[in-house]
Amino acid sequence: MHDAAVQAVPGPKKRGRPQKGEGGGLRAELIEKSALLFRTKGYDNTTVRDIAAAAGIQAGSWFYHFKTKQDILAAIMEQGLQRSLAEIEVIAAQPLAPSVMLQRLVEAHLHTLLAPDHHFIAVLLYEWRSLDEVSRDRLVALKDRYEEIWDRAIAALHHSGDWIMPSQFDRLLIFGALNWTVQWYKPGSGADVQELAQQAVRFILRTPAPVEAQ
Repeated sequence: MHDAAVQAVPGPKKRGRPQKGEGGGLRAELIEKSALLFRTKGYDNTTVRDIAAAAGIQAGSWFYHFKTKQDILAAIMEQGLQRSLAEIEVIAAQPLAPSVMLQRLVEAHLHTLLAPDHHFIAVLLYEWRSLDEVSRDRLVALKDRYEEIWDRAIAALHHSGDWIMPSQFDRLLIFGALNWTVQWYKPGSGADVQELAQQAVRFILRTPAPVEAQ
């Protein structure tokens, strides 16, 4: 760090240097802006210039943090998986009844998908095939840990008797149904994420809605 006296007389800026700070600040912003662009425009249709313009920096500054567009795609997916995994690991560590555990996992998954500023997992869902093999192999370990928590929760439900009609494809079917909500869910459409999660669990467990007290 330079002292105040040195900072008082700014020297010439180096061409191409990042203009929004160094380290995680600009890197984090590039990831966030790129995630939104990849989600709305698609990975293939987003250019390096698009990303630089969204972050408000010179095009050359982009490369101080990521060498290729592929690198930033991998970073987006990795950050999304790490955040989601950390959240459900906290849930999995709690002594919850199996049906309550499923409710909490479904709610966390839907919130990750549907929160207005969460674009990371949507990019992972739709752009996984755009990821190169090396990056994909690195991310599979995180993906496996995420799925393992769900597998344990589902197994507990099977043993508890709360799931009256289990199948070998339960997790795949659950993820398929939950992930598709990004295509049709709109905030303010009659149910918030928590209520949507409750209805999803009733559907998954094939249980009737609770009878309201008269």
